[in-house]
Amino acid sequence: MPLMTEWIEEATRLRYPYKFTWLGQPVIQFPADVVAIQELLWEIKPEAVVETGIAHGGSLLLHASILELIGGPGMVYGIDIDIRPPNRHAIESHRLSHRIELIEGSSVDPEVADRVWRKVTGRSPVMVILDSNHSHDHVARELELYTPLIGRGGYLIVGDTIIDDFPPGSFDRPWDQGNNPKTALRAFLQHTDRFQRDLAIEDKLLMTCNPEGWLRCIQD
Repeated sequence: MPLMTEWIEEATRLRYPYKFTWLGQPVIQFPADVVAIQELLWEIKPEAVVETGIAHGGSLLLHASILELIGGPGMVYGIDIDIRPPNRHAIESHRLSHRIELIEGSSVDPEVADRVWRKVTGRSPVMVILDSNHSHDHVARELELYTPLIGRGGYLIVGDTIIDDFPPGSFDRPWDQGNNPKTALRAFLQHTDRFQRDLAIEDKLLMTCNPEGWLRCIQD
């Protein structure tokens, strides 16, 4: 097992990503990935950020804070099947709430996807971050539903692709080695040439939970 994977496996066991917050809310990300995301937001200056799987909402506040500094019309759309009341209250009462819209429901529900499409269509650039259910089928469906929103100059982040590098049986969840975001992404990329891996991000980070999961959109 590569050293990076060993380190991330041990850090995950110790719940390292749960130790950090962004503007008061748990962000549940490795710090290096947080830094990379803020760099991309500042570079791309998206008019819309769509994130599936919001947990406590720290990542939504991360996106919104950078969009607020950029100025302009940028909005963050957070989708989660279960937005718990304390998290909803913390997000909706935050001073950055005007940059955030919460959408409760499954990210692969056609009605939820249609709602997102109606809000995001016409906005550009768009960044999409997939970080909800990490099973192959779920991520494959998310890729099908949300990547058409991203035009040239936009960005796609597929979260927790590192799962495929862990030993089998590492997770008490529906996902595992061979059934995870990386396997879904690889299958997706076999049928499109619109996205290109951003190797500069991966090479710079050294430690990331999203190997192969940083992608620039290079074609409309």
